[in-house]
Amino acid sequence: MNGGHGNQSQHYAGVAFDVGQNLSSSGRRTLWNSANSSGVWSYVEPINLTPSWVHFDKRFGRPACSTGGFPTLRRGSISNYVCIAQDDLNTLGFRTNGLDGIFGSATENAVRSYQRSRGLSADGIIGCNTWRSLQEAVVGTGATNTTIN
Repeated sequence: MNGGHGNQSQHYAGVAFDVGQNLSSSGRRTLWNSANSSGVWSYVEPINLTPSWVHFDKRFGRPACSTGGFPTLRRGSISNYVCIAQDDLNTLGFRTNGLDGIFGSATENAVRSYQRSRGLSADGIIGCNTWRSLQEAVVGTGATNTTIN
């Protein structure tokens, strides 16, 4: 999920759906009402912000940024979000020695190198600013031999 808020990445931990593009506006309103009243979704986008589709999502964990996003990662973290960070880093030329979802020494070194290259605080932790930078840097790079589809 990208866009809508300047340069800020709209990636976050969870699952999101953008649906109803082929429905009439009354059909979309029915779908929106259903998603909104279900109690299942963390967020149902106000209908005026999605004039030709319906967006709803369920977010997990505590985001690194106050506005949302992926969770903070540091040495010892193990998750699919580590895989995303490793994929981003490798795509940008900062080698993590694989995509294993384990934030070990190679990933920490890659994070520090990346942070130094972008003028960020080189603390080896992927927090709000590092996530934003990584996600913005990989947009439009295209597939590489490390890209996960």
